[in-house]
Amino acid sequence: MFYVRANDQTKLAVYDNNALGKDTVFLMHGWPLSHKIFEYQFRELLQRDYRVVSMDLRGFGASDTPSKHYNYNQMADDIYTVVRFLNLTSFTLVGFSMGGGIVTRYMGRYHGYGVKKLIYLAAAAPKYTKSADFPYGVPKANVDTWIDAAATDRPQLVQTFGQTLWNRPHSEAIKNWFRDIALSASGLATMETAKALRDEDCREDMAKIQVPTGIFHGQKDKVVPFELAEVQQAMIKDADLFPLKESGHGIFYDNLEEFNKQFFSYLEGK
Repeated sequence: MFYVRANDQTKLAVYDNNALGKDTVFLMHGWPLSHKIFEYQFRELLQRDYRVVSMDLRGFGASDTPSKHYNYNQMADDIYTVVRFLNLTSFTLVGFSMGGGIVTRYMGRYHGYGVKKLIYLAAAAPKYTKSADFPYGVPKANVDTWIDAAATDRPQLVQTFGQTLWNRPHSEAIKNWFRDIALSASGLATMETAKALRDEDCREDMAKIQVPTGIFHGQKDKVVPFELAEVQQAMIKDADLFPLKESGHGIFYDNLEEFNKQFFSYLEGK
């Protein structure tokens, strides 16, 4: 791990493994997590000789916690800073949950700089909450509840949120693993990025996506409704949708074997 300074001097924790690998995959985590959530893909990516780049969003994991600037524009700028620092010119960009919204903003704001393939994992895109002209997603009040809970009892918020992450039964150890990752985030970033998740609209960004896109989404996702995956497929030209029938929001682990099989098949395909 090393640090890269963002355009506002925030230190971003960056992880660059197997720099001489055959191809590069850039992993972007979601709320309220860190790069560690990809543990069960990381090992297999390295075994397949991929270069694996990841980072902790500002305020999460080992990154600095600035007092402000938790909007999607800034976080897309952070991705761009890392991409340019590492001189990445041809890579697959992967976004999970809120990370899916952030990578969508990157695609629009930076015209997909360096991205040859895009992968959404249970992505909260193009817009997470409902509005008069967007009847998909969840009510804004749902996210307001998270923000209020983060301000008063963040450990309970993490525990409650964790209970909605999975569709299949998992060990208490796995649930504790998720809890520990989520609690490594700062309280400020947990609240401020939840506001961004609630309010950001990436429809214009999504309309600009021109690279092959794979959409992986659990059909029993209780956090990001499956209907958003269908919206994504409709908005992105020639996007491929891979529904996982028995997976919830924790798509990277809920049905690990099936997910990894489909994920790597798409990654190594067209």
